Amino acid sequence: MADPLRIALAGLGTVGGGVIRLIESNGALIARRAGRPLEIVAVCARDRAKDRGVDLSRYAWEDDMTLLAERPDVDVVVELVGGADGPALALARRALGAGKGLVTANKAMIAHHGMELAELAEAEGAPLKFEAAVAGGVPVIKGLREGAAANVISRIYGILNGTCNYILSTMERTGRDFADVLAEAQALGYAEADPSFDIEGIDAAHKLAILAAIAFGSRLDFGAMHIAGISRIRAADIAQAAALGYVIRLIGIAETEGGETEGADGEAGGTGRLHQRVQPCLVPRAHPLAAVDGATNAVVAEGNFVGRLLFQGAGAGDGPTASAVVADLIDIARGDTGAPFSVPVAQLDTLDPADPGHRLGRAYMRLTVADRPGVLAEITAAMRDAGVSIESLIQQGRPEEGGEVLVAIVTHGGPERHVAAALKLLEGSASLAEPPLVMPLLG
Repeated sequence: MADPLRIALAGLGTVGGGVIRLIESNGALIARRAGRPLEIVAVCARDRAKDRGVDLSRYAWEDDMTLLAERPDVDVVVELVGGADGPALALARRALGAGKGLVTANKAMIAHHGMELAELAEAEGAPLKFEAAVAGGVPVIKGLREGAAANVISRIYGILNGTCNYILSTMERTGRDFADVLAEAQALGYAEADPSFDIEGIDAAHKLAILAAIAFGSRLDFGAMHIAGISRIRAADIAQAAALGYVIRLIGIAETEGGETEGADGEAGGTGRLHQRVQPCLVPRAHPLAAVDGATNAVVAEGNFVGRLLFQGAGAGDGPTASAVVADLIDIARGDTGAPFSVPVAQLDTLDPADPGHRLGRAYMRLTVADRPGVLAEITAAMRDAGVSIESLIQQGRPEEGGEVLVAIVTHGGPERHVAAALKLLEGSASLAEPPLVMPLLG
């Protein structure tokens, strides 16, 4: 058998410990499948004395993680520290610059610096792998880069954040409101003490940007992402969606312009532009994503020959994420590397951001308004003047909150810019107690 693949591990948290346990438990199996053993030779973490439930005595310890990249006995550095910049990025640059492989679960770093790191990896002939950065143990990146490599992908979308999915599916099951379920998620460890990256959609957006680059062969453009989170969703929205035959899920969607879009002249949109958005959507109960509940991730990719592919599984946790990290290490041990984003960086397309106003679809709008005569007439007049066709309108009273009422509107299909224009007409109205909430209906 060939010499071992020698690994340095930066970060000994939940996932780092999982990587050590997985390699120790399944070492013989991994060696047979990789064609050589995987051997951890050095580690680094902030607290050397902390008990992590694994024996670290056999590994060399570096107090400065960047020194892992300089060790002559290391072939691959595994970065599990996190953070878009700072020490993680410094280690990544140093490892690749030294010609060593890099495996990371750091979706923020890849979303913001993936092009730079991929160029460096290609220049140095070093492998760069990040399967664990998206959907934990779900092999969606491998599925796109390898299994669906012969297909033109028209759209990729899915549930990319387990925290948000746990909150929304629990609200759906129990009828409780957002703040209550968020507190429970924090107590159970599904949500961080500061959950903003999760509940405001940023974590999902990092993952979507990576998937879009691979699916469409385009350069990463996280700055063009449209992002909305779930913090404004109420139990009343969940109930209303259920009455209409839908569930609410935080969905990341990326697609090239065309299909469900309209050009500036009203005709079908062209190609060469990219829609990227993360926002809560109403998902039909018959859709595969509607059945995804709890802290689960699911991604749908639509290819021109393979059709619809569904990738689903645990999106976080020590076991699933460690499994993805070690799968990347096995690929490197086998010599299966290739371009990090499927094609060399110089060959990636630059797709301009698409105008979201051109997208065609139906929308759900929730307006919190004063309970007085003339309010509904004001709302419907704004919709009429903006060219929004109303499919249904439901008014629901909330006497316990000062007489305000909820008005739920579902529109017929049309350009999103019409909905935006209607809300602009209502902006500043004394009838509105708070800004409207708009969610698309997933088509």
